[in-house]
Amino acid sequence: QVQLQESGPGLVKPSQTLSLTCTVSGGSITTNYYYWSWIRQPPGKGLEWMGNIAYSGNTYYSPSLKSRTSISRDTSKNQFTLQLSSVTPEDTAVYYCASHADWGKGTLVTVSP
Repeated sequence: QVQLQESGPGLVKPSQTLSLTCTVSGGSITTNYYYWSWIRQPPGKGLEWMGNIAYSGNTYYSPSLKSRTSISRDTSKNQFTLQLSSVTPEDTAVYYCASHADWGKGTLVTVSP
């Protein structure tokens, strides 16, 4: 079973870039046909898919976030990362990394001065 763990700062200032890392164990991020996603849930709201990176390294983004989002990977560490630029308080959310049915526990990121 694949296990995923998010890590990164819990507090980010407005206009800065939010950066999170997902460390994967129990499987390789280069395994054929696997996609590795970032999903978030603002307080009191539903889940929002942000984007993913494929086993091939190709990336796909939500149209609403595409201009501010970048997903990359480090295959030597079996990790993939999320960068969200120009954050505002509306980006405050629990951020999850996931692959198919396997999810991390999530990490709360608060955007505040």
